[in-house]
Amino acid sequence: MDQKNTWHEKLYCHLGQYFTVDELLYKGKTDYQNVMIFKNSIFGKILVIDDIVQTTEKDEFIYHEMLTHLPIFAHNSIESVLIIGGGDGGILREVCKHEHIRNITMVEIDQKIIDLCNIFFPNHSNHAYEDSRVKLIIDDGFNFTKITKKKFDLIISDSTDPVNYGKNLFLSEFYYNCKNCLHKNGIFVAQNGVFFLQKNETISSYKILNKIFYDTRLYQAAIPTYYGGIMIFAWGTDNIELRKQSLTTLQSRIKHTKLTFNYYNSKIHISSFYLPQYILNELKNSENPFIGE
Repeated sequence: MDQKNTWHEKLYCHLGQYFTVDELLYKGKTDYQNVMIFKNSIFGKILVIDDIVQTTEKDEFIYHEMLTHLPIFAHNSIESVLIIGGGDGGILREVCKHEHIRNITMVEIDQKIIDLCNIFFPNHSNHAYEDSRVKLIIDDGFNFTKITKKKFDLIISDSTDPVNYGKNLFLSEFYYNCKNCLHKNGIFVAQNGVFFLQKNETISSYKILNKIFYDTRLYQAAIPTYYGGIMIFAWGTDNIELRKQSLTTLQSRIKHTKLTFNYYNSKIHISSFYLPQYILNELKNSENPFIGE
């Protein structure tokens, strides 16, 4: 293979994945990070930030559907949403599909990422930024949650991996700030890495969240782009009943909206909270009061 046309991800030191670069579309530096966008015959267009894959055309729907629809249907009365990060627009697109949501605030640190994704990944946002319910704020999510007086029913942290500017969105102070920004019965969700290769980061986040929320759990999805096994998402709320919706209830709620999905459904919703035994073992060994029911 021609090495000039092969790009290797640099998230891990001793292993990783490579992609054939069929066409380089953009390479440059913003005020915050290095960015590359290229085409690949399998995944379509791929967004890379600081040598780490962020999103692709072909499988982005899995990640974005699981971070949005799962908490929205679990709660069923969400009117205000805060999105931290998510400059590619995928989370915003999925949130905007819910007509009952009245206010959507999106806080993204890097305007350049939004601009580039509007050009190269227009289907990610699919005109969601034009929705009248959306308020876009260019700011550091850590800073915003620290100073804002607003409250939300749902906070979605769509951060990069815990490197460079993304580190702040995995700190205990950020999680505490998010808790303070939630209405009663509000839900916090966040991407928490690939457990098999990012175990320490996931466990660290879980330990912090477990001190903050009455009901803290991890849930999963299989996303081809994120190398190394299942992707883990964090869930936190003070209302344990929100996580325990029945299959019939979820099916009814989904049917009522008339929305269709490519990954998410009522059975995936429920089953995603059931984790593989190796994860439960690691959580138990780390002295976490985790119950895998």
